[in-house]
Amino acid sequence: MRISIECAWQVCGARGPRPRFPRVWKTRKRIGTISKSEKLVNSMKELSNVKEEVYGALDSFIAWELEFPLIVVKKALKTLELQKEWKRIIQVIKWMLSKGQGRTMGTYYSLLNALAEDGRLEEAEELWAKIFSQYLESLPRIFFTKMISLYYAKGLDEKLFEVFADMEELGVKPDQPGVRMVGKVFQRLGMLDKYEKLHKKYPPPIWEYRYIKGKRVKIQAKQLRDAPEDDEADATIRVKQLNDPDDNDSNAPDNDEVEAKVPARQLNSPDDNDLNAPDQDVIELS
Repeated sequence: MRISIECAWQVCGARGPRPRFPRVWKTRKRIGTISKSEKLVNSMKELSNVKEEVYGALDSFIAWELEFPLIVVKKALKTLELQKEWKRIIQVIKWMLSKGQGRTMGTYYSLLNALAEDGRLEEAEELWAKIFSQYLESLPRIFFTKMISLYYAKGLDEKLFEVFADMEELGVKPDQPGVRMVGKVFQRLGMLDKYEKLHKKYPPPIWEYRYIKGKRVKIQAKQLRDAPEDDEADATIRVKQLNDPDDNDSNAPDNDEVEAKVPARQLNSPDDNDLNAPDQDVIELS
């Protein structure tokens, strides 16, 4: 017994633990991208809005990096976006673009969104014109929707119609928020015939998919947000869990989907949900 205890503290054939000696050096802790991005955000908050000071602080932050820390900057931009620090987002993105880094659609959209939220209409229009001329046939739909929402908030109806006309000319199908904003402008201006054409060409979807408690839920889109308050109070959604073990229906759809139905109160006319209607001509906005 004494022999086994002695061998436990030294290298021996009894497979005991290795002797542990104190290290004579200390390694620096590796800093990950999350902590680096937090450090960048905290350093940005202490700065003023002077361009030279901001750019100098950002240059000193990456001075000892072998490569441009693109992931760190992207995470810092996401944090600033959650904090709604639009001026800081604009400064960081312009600095990053001046370095020739991050020239992606995501970066351009973040800059356009920050300019729109900060109320810089002229700079947003300048950026939009540059992106639109350079990426004419490959521009994502979210850029058009963002400009439509910007012009809708500012009350610039003519420019809103121009962006919507460019979407139709390029064959970009608008999403429902953009269609609703254009439709509201038509109603405000008294263009009811064009509103009807718009509503028939881009009808609201019959089904919508949402995530409720981690489950993909398929609900029947009845446009409850446009219903009166008394209808919204009475409206209920009955959710049917298709992955219930008691359900033995072999014809049931995928278990990952959950179907929800709204009561039979029709909030829209039957003709509005007709997806088999023939394609309409391009809506004239002039």
